[in-house]
Order: sequence, then structure tokens, then C-alpha cells
Amino acid sequence: MDSVKKAIAAMSGGVDSAVTAFLLRQHGFDVTGVTLRLIDPNDKTVCGRCSTLHDAEDAKSVCDRIGIEHVVIDFTDTFRENVMERFCNSYLSGYTPNPCVDCNKYIKFDKMLECLDELSCDVFATGHYAQIETDACGRYLLKKAADSAKDQSYFLYSLSQKQLSKVLFPLGRLTKEEVREIAAEQSFVNSRKKDSQDICFIPDGNFSGFIQRYKQLEPKPGSFIDTDGNILGAHNGAYMFTIGQRKGLGIALGKPAYVLSADTEKNTVTLGSNEELFKSRLYAEKINLIAVDRINSPMRVTAKIRYSHREAAATVEQTGENSFVVEFDEPQRAVTPGQSVVLYDGDIIIGGGVVSKNPK
Repeated sequence: MDSVKKAIAAMSGGVDSAVTAFLLRQHGFDVTGVTLRLIDPNDKTVCGRCSTLHDAEDAKSVCDRIGIEHVVIDFTDTFRENVMERFCNSYLSGYTPNPCVDCNKYIKFDKMLECLDELSCDVFATGHYAQIETDACGRYLLKKAADSAKDQSYFLYSLSQKQLSKVLFPLGRLTKEEVREIAAEQSFVNSRKKDSQDICFIPDGNFSGFIQRYKQLEPKPGSFIDTDGNILGAHNGAYMFTIGQRKGLGIALGKPAYVLSADTEKNTVTLGSNEELFKSRLYAEKINLIAVDRINSPMRVTAKIRYSHREAAATVEQTGENSFVVEFDEPQRAVTPGQSVVLYDGDIIIGGGVVSKNPK
């Protein structure tokens, strides 16, 4: 780390990226703080609180205090195409996407590599809570953060060996409390700034409302059905629902009902009991492996089917160049097409993929 002299600090305006920039400076790097403008503050599809301008101002304030250059680069068009557009199209195809994974893959890490050349820098750093090591063969490994409560390795499974070779995660061995203490000691303007809990382009949390505005959609009446195909009620669009959903269905059946599946082609939403949500097997596509080139034989792992999900013991078998199947020891609730399944061997991320609807 000490041998590299020029670095980019990806600065979102939050406390994590602020401390990341400070730590780089402390380690002797010539640092440039870079803020990627991802959302046009005048974009009418983004409803509610959008802190884009304030975030850039906070990032600049920190850079001024540290004594480093601050640059803002506009990637609003790229973000719309690769994150917002993908998000909407996935929902309209009956999937429940994870836009943070796409943002890391197509924007934050992909574009930061481009910025390295443009700014004549050697490496870039982000405020993610994760760690990078190399194995005996020189392969880069992605590992969980020391602070398990803040670990973000799940969102980073799509990183390539090239990206891992160029990125630093200075916060990987720190706790959130330690990060805030450093920010407070340096009197950073964002030292007590709350962590964002929302998707940045949907600050009000209303996914269906955003999709309707973005795609200019009118209500599309369809039917709630049971597993036998019997009609239970009506809805305004199958894309508005996700597997496991119970609240906001707008239907009373006299007993708890959960979304088992959403067919956007037939515009039907199948409802059932909580017990019917559990599955022992999932299929994944668009896979990326980090710790190995290929899974040549069935491998014992733990797997997370969403960020908030607890890791579960499973066996994974690669079924093609871009697919694998995961068999869980115990059935898992609400396996959702479009979400990412991430595979672990202890603290090491083997890789991951996107849960598919059907085996390929």
C-alpha cells in the first residue's frame, strides 16, 4: 500500500468515504477525491428527498479540510442506462433486482478504472466494508469485513480480478464506531451523518410508483390467483409485487396471504401460505467467481439469497460457463428471481450470481 503514490478516493458525501480519503492521505498517498454525479437533481422521476447536491458539497468540504483536490464527474446518463433502466426492466420482466449490485458492477468500479487513467492515478479506494487479500498463487480474494454488522461483501461479488487488483478498502478492518470517531476527531462535516437506508434514486421507497413515473405506465389490471389458478381478486400490475410480500396487497382473504410468484406476461400474481414460500434449490445465472476460476465438482458453501438473509449451509454445483445450482441443507424462505445469491467459504467470497426463474 505504501509503494503506491497516487490514489483516487471515491467520495459519496458520507462519513465512510470521508474517512477513506483521510486514511489514504495518512498513508502517504497523493489523493484526489472523486464524486460521481449519478442522479440529475432536476429528474422528475426521482420523488422525495434527493441529496445529490448536498452530498457533493459535503465531499468537497472534507477534501478541503484534508487538503486534497475534489473532482465531480457526471455519470447521470450512464447511471440511468445501467442502473435505473435495468431496475425497471427487471421488475417489468417479473424479477426483483438489486440495483446496488448493478451500480457497483457497471458504475462505481467500472468507471473508477476509467478515472484512474484520466487522472493518472494508480489505485482507487472506496468506503465499502470488505477486505482484499491474495492467496499463495497471487489470486485476489474478497473477504468479509471485520465488522460483521457492516460487512458489504455481498454487494461486491461481481468484481473482477482486474478491479480487485486496483481497489483498496481502508475500512475493512475498522468498525463503524471507529470510523465515526475518526471523522469526529477531524471535525468532518458529515461525522454524524446518517447512513442511507434507501435506494438512492427511490428515496421514498415506493418502487412501483417510481417505475410508473419512469416508464410512464398506466395501471394494468390483472388477477390475484391461487396455486390452482382460481381468481382471488384484482391488482393494477404484476410488476408491483415481489415474492414473500404480504403487506400492500389490497386484498382480504380472511387469512394471511403471501406472494408466491408474479407472472408479468400473464399479469397474474399467485398467492399462498407462508409455508409455500420455502424452497431447497435455486438456479443462478450471470455468475461471477472470485476465489476460483470454476467450480469443478460439488462444493460445500454457505449462501446468502439476499443481503439481509442469514447465510445457510448448501452445496453448489456449476452447470455451465455462466450458471450454477445451489441445494440448501434446509429450505429457504422467499427465494426471489433477480436477487443475488452469494457463496461463502468462511470469510472468503467464492462468487455469486443472479437467481433465475427456471433452470437453464
